[in-house]
Amino acid sequence: MCYQQGKGQIAVFLVCLLTLLVAAGFAEEERTDASGLWRYVLEDGGATVMGCVDEPDADLVVPGELDGFPVKAVGPMAFEMCVGLTTVELPEGIVSIGSSAFDYCENLLQITIPSSVTSIGEFAFYDCPRLAFITLPEGLESLGAGAFIGAGLTSIAIPYGVTGIEEEVFALCYRLSDVTIPNSVTSIGDSAFYRCNGLTSIVIPGSVTDIGDFAFYGCVGLTSVIIPDGVTSIGRYAFAACRGLSGAMIPASVIHIGDSAFDTPGAVYRIDDADEEIELKGSDSLLLTVVEGSVAGLFAIENHIPYELVE
Repeated sequence: MCYQQGKGQIAVFLVCLLTLLVAAGFAEEERTDASGLWRYVLEDGGATVMGCVDEPDADLVVPGELDGFPVKAVGPMAFEMCVGLTTVELPEGIVSIGSSAFDYCENLLQITIPSSVTSIGEFAFYDCPRLAFITLPEGLESLGAGAFIGAGLTSIAIPYGVTGIEEEVFALCYRLSDVTIPNSVTSIGDSAFYRCNGLTSIVIPGSVTDIGDFAFYGCVGLTSVIIPDGVTSIGRYAFAACRGLSGAMIPASVIHIGDSAFDTPGAVYRIDDADEEIELKGSDSLLLTVVEGSVAGLFAIENHIPYELVE
């Protein structure tokens, strides 16, 4: 599974789309502010920061206005590959952080996101390995796919306004050990927590109805999981290659379980990660707790997984 390729394709698409919009007159041409430091475009009476004239170093403080226009957004790829950045402070009033805005900022340690932000775009903090902690604002409603792939996060609290955890959003966050999911979330997307090795437990709220393919694949630190009543679908390989997983409770509400969603005893899973072949062995001691006559009970029997029955 290679994330770099997919991310690159989306980035190229965004550049092409922005070029077409400018050519068609749907987006303002880029400007340089009076100080000569910032690049921006005007959208809906506000400024969208597109980056700095010169690559920023160390501490970056984005101003609240440019040439008298309030700063309302950080644009797509605005600070992409700014390897010198260590801290970023965004002003109150910004409502969105664009796709790939801070991706590949490999030395970014800290960013202050104001309470006004409601959306964070796809791959916004892709491959920021030193970004250990971030506070997401309570008003956040949208967290884009792959927003934190490969980030150094150790903990994350998802705000109540978020209703779905998008695909790959925390994939390859190897150090992530503490996750809070609110009961506003109804779905956990494909590969959302793919190979988050540091996770030892996860509380899935009762609002969730769907757990996607590979959602917790390779989370080798997980020891047990309780699927809440109300979940109807568990995707392919959702909990596969979780070699520390010893118990999983699956309710009768689950009517679909994808292939290899849980480890078959002795299973070895082979994946391709960043062009490197990796083997992840499944758990040999997994015990499923299921309701008699349920889909989960049949799944355990068909896959030769030890199980116990509950009423």
